[in-house]
Amino acid sequence: MTPDDAPPAVWQGLPVVGAAEMRALDFDATARFGIPALELMENAGKAVARETLAFLKARGIDAAKDGVVVCCGRGANGGDGLVAARHLLAGGARVSVFLCAPKAGADYPDLVRANLDAARKAGLEIKPLGADSGLSKALASCAAALDALLGTGARGKPVGALHHAVAELARCKRPVVALDLPTGVDADTGECSSPCVTAALTLTLGLPKRGLLAARAKRAVGELKVLDIGYPAELIRGLLKA
Repeated sequence: MTPDDAPPAVWQGLPVVGAAEMRALDFDATARFGIPALELMENAGKAVARETLAFLKARGIDAAKDGVVVCCGRGANGGDGLVAARHLLAGGARVSVFLCAPKAGADYPDLVRANLDAARKAGLEIKPLGADSGLSKALASCAAALDALLGTGARGKPVGALHHAVAELARCKRPVVALDLPTGVDADTGECSSPCVTAALTLTLGLPKRGLLAARAKRAVGELKVLDIGYPAELIRGLLKA
């Protein structure tokens, strides 16, 4: 990252952080303040759904008629997306959900599994991501898409079903809302992989990420909003003083 491309240390009164700081923040919120990780995920998904519905309404889009496609990865970002899908449905949207399968021989993390079960109980059909998933057709007929594929912990170029989903989102003609960051954008540097999701709106969780404020990421990020998901104010103040 060049000096001209470097993001500010503070944005809209909030400390600008990278992936490592966010991991520490999540850990401290749970270990020091007793906030369950499942509660933080619920807060995140609910806030994303609320802002997505507001975004669609402002554009005159009928989410109940035209629908939202939610693309979820196998990790925490995907778990947030499953929560968002459930709240979009509760908010009156027609919702289609596509989920990346877990790695061979493994299962989803507990938080993702819990929210996958909750999404199914809410009446959502969850389709597997992949070349034959029908994602392209779903994107062609929806009003908007929610990118919940990869979060701040992702490194390198998406591969396999994730690569296919990113490519489909990158070429779709519908507005994309990115959950935390557009898939393909590095949270620390703003480097954009190829393919990379180009979002109309990025709803980043808790704090602004350095990569999202880098000049090189501007086209992929679109409009940027930071969502409060319940991190203790004491933790935020500590980062401002650091």
